[in-house]
Amino acid sequence: MKVVVDQDKCVGSGQCVLTADDIFDQSDEDGTVVLLDATPPAERLADVRQAVVMCPAMAITVEE
Repeated sequence: MKVVVDQDKCVGSGQCVLTADDIFDQSDEDGTVVLLDATPPAERLADVRQAVVMCPAMAITVEE
């Protein structure tokens, strides 16, 4: 699994951080997503997929 974020689409809602704070963070400057782990372990897949669904800007994708 590879997590990809599109910084240009991110609106800084923080839903990804609430769902998987070990994989996503927010920039102190503008609140946009910061990807902490682009290749999380398989056991984190459910939370990453939830972050993808929760993102209002559809800025997160998962490549398998």
